Amino acid sequence: MVSYLFAGQGSQYVGMGKDLYDTFPAAKAVFDNADKVLGFSISKLCFEGPLEELTKTNNAQPAIVTMSIAALETFRSNSVAVSNPDFVAGLSLGEYSALVAAEAMRFEDAVYLVRRRGEFMEEEARNNPGKMLSIIGLDLIKVKEVCVEANTQIANLNCPGQVVVSGAAQEIERAQVLAKEKGAKLAVILEVSGAFHSSFMQGATIKLARELEKIKINSPQIPIVCNVTGKPANSAQEIKDNLIKQVASSVLWEGSMDFILSKGVQNFIEFGPGKVLKGLMRRINSTAQVVNIEKKEDVLN
Repeated sequence: MVSYLFAGQGSQYVGMGKDLYDTFPAAKAVFDNADKVLGFSISKLCFEGPLEELTKTNNAQPAIVTMSIAALETFRSNSVAVSNPDFVAGLSLGEYSALVAAEAMRFEDAVYLVRRRGEFMEEEARNNPGKMLSIIGLDLIKVKEVCVEANTQIANLNCPGQVVVSGAAQEIERAQVLAKEKGAKLAVILEVSGAFHSSFMQGATIKLARELEKIKINSPQIPIVCNVTGKPANSAQEIKDNLIKQVASSVLWEGSMDFILSKGVQNFIEFGPGKVLKGLMRRINSTAQVVNIEKKEDVLN
């Protein structure tokens, strides 16, 4: 049994996907298609930067989805007898790539949607300024105590001992102090532009819901485990509802992986830039095997 995993925001880097584009027609087709849909060269931004532009939420989101699907299509077109995975999942933004892999959404619609999603999130971040804090090595009960005392919200439950919280700048700074006082190994304010996956993003959910009304979503051909519930979504309406909620809700990544592991899956393939999901899996289940498909040599080996 195998599950496909897809990278989330923050994994972007200048040069990502360039060797896939130069080597494999399947990857080139994906990047060229994204450029056409978006009306500008997201491929040039991926390959040449600058990093400051690539890191902007409205650029990073379509860039990562494009690179992830380019890696997937390259893998599919260059591997012998590839069968469908048993499950797919993506971390936050990566859920859109997973939906494409599950044939629940067209790539063209996904890349358009995440561009708009990024714009909405940036707009909300300007209107409701906030920050995010990664807390390492503190049990969840104490993290929840921090959230109550500092008036912050849990944004990501990534793996045992790693929780991300969101809130207003002053409250996040207060949470950082409290987390350290309660015994956290690390409490690091993240380099992001807003308090994502929290009520600070509520306005973005309304705008995204309007955009989703224009998009055709199909029932998934492969079970997709969703961030909001940590369980598979079976219908088009359920997928749509989860995507709307996801922007302002906690990402249950650890729970999602626990569900897939409980079904007997021990082999995972991570598509897209970076190896973040592989690192999280080491903390969730050290016996699970994760292979990355990111560069030319990953496909050819």
